Amino acid sequence: MSEPRRRRTAVLLGRLSLPERNFLADALRTETVGGMLLLLAAVASLIWANTLHHSYEAVADHHFGPSALGLNLSVEHWAADGLLAVFFFVAGVELKRELVAGELRSPSAAVLPVIAAVCGMAVPALVYTVVSGAGGGSLKGWAVPTATDIAFALAVLAVIGTSLPAALRAFLLTLAVVDDLFAILIIAVFFTSTINFAALAGAAACLVLFWLLLRLGVRGWYVYVPLALVIWALMVNSGVHATIAGVAMGLTLRCTTRPGEAQSPGEHIEHLVRPLSAGLAVPLFALFSAGVSISGHALADVFQRPETLGVLVGLVAGKTIGVFGGTWCAARFTRARLNPDLSWPDVFAVSTLAGIGFTVSLLIGELAFEGHQQLTDEVKAAVLVASAISAVLAGCLLKLRNNTYRRLYDNEERDEDGDGIPDIYEEDEPAYHLRMAEILERKAAEHRRLAQLARRDGGPDTI
Repeated sequence: MSEPRRRRTAVLLGRLSLPERNFLADALRTETVGGMLLLLAAVASLIWANTLHHSYEAVADHHFGPSALGLNLSVEHWAADGLLAVFFFVAGVELKRELVAGELRSPSAAVLPVIAAVCGMAVPALVYTVVSGAGGGSLKGWAVPTATDIAFALAVLAVIGTSLPAALRAFLLTLAVVDDLFAILIIAVFFTSTINFAALAGAAACLVLFWLLLRLGVRGWYVYVPLALVIWALMVNSGVHATIAGVAMGLTLRCTTRPGEAQSPGEHIEHLVRPLSAGLAVPLFALFSAGVSISGHALADVFQRPETLGVLVGLVAGKTIGVFGGTWCAARFTRARLNPDLSWPDVFAVSTLAGIGFTVSLLIGELAFEGHQQLTDEVKAAVLVASAISAVLAGCLLKLRNNTYRRLYDNEERDEDGDGIPDIYEEDEPAYHLRMAEILERKAAEHRRLAQLARRDGGPDTI
């Protein structure tokens, strides 16, 4: 009797496919630059708000836009409702691509980031509820520490100069995509008080039209951009947060390639819009949202007030424990095993990066404590402090393994045959080894020729 066939063991954080690796490299390059601009915008916002506070408040509260269309909004609201819709549009496209062509396309591959993301949101929410509730604080801010800011996290990686392997970077990016999905659901479900059903129905009808035009193959930005603005304006007036319009439009795009296409329409549009999102929309949102007064008294309140302490502990400890614990459980209770090139301390270090919550955390903080400006500012300060602590902690932990990461990164990027494809993806192909044999034979012939010249010129006679 033959031995029963064993089930195949999956590898957690294993090597990416070549298309995924190329897409990841392009996406992370843009997000890293955007993250640096985000850091600069946050610093500029803090300096502006703490040196010229009245000027900052005057600009942020300045209203403009057509009142007849319900769009006479402050600069701060234009940034939160308008510019972040671009950010969430990219998040929607990214999520759609992950579901149909990326890491989330198969249930077995989706298990790890989904479990990690769910635990990474549930644990911080629980931590906030316990800490704030025990201190007699408001429980409205339970969702503030649940979101990770991928651009900010990548900017931290760029600053500390850590060459994380592609698998860890992909894990962080996919985790943030799933994180954004749940953050969108939280905003839609828990932060929608009154609904204008007529405006919402109009937005839904225009969204269906948007989808139909895409399926019919209609081309032209002059068709889709005005329609997108109409959908966004109707969503603003519906009472549902306007960023939902962005993610809904992103999810309608086709992200699979057809014969003759180098890339799908979704990937093409994402490639065009991502720099706008990372380089302009998110930094401008940060400029008008991160401007809180920082003083010794205000910083002391972050560690004393139950709501702000809940946010702080939720991001720094809750996120780390949730993401790491979810990943460990995925490995413990499935047949998956960790990539042998990595170790659990590596996963823990990356998990601390998830505690960097900026863009979406600031947005949820504004929604959760709307009408309580002082508490809103204090919660924003808590997000900033928690993000800084998480960044420093992650930087220290990642630096301890930087030599190992550098070796793995260099191995992933090595291309000795010069064909533009990393050698690690061609080691099972006979043609690659034949090319390498020719290259080495040419080098050997050149060294023999140089050795003969050295002998003829009176150099040492060596064998």
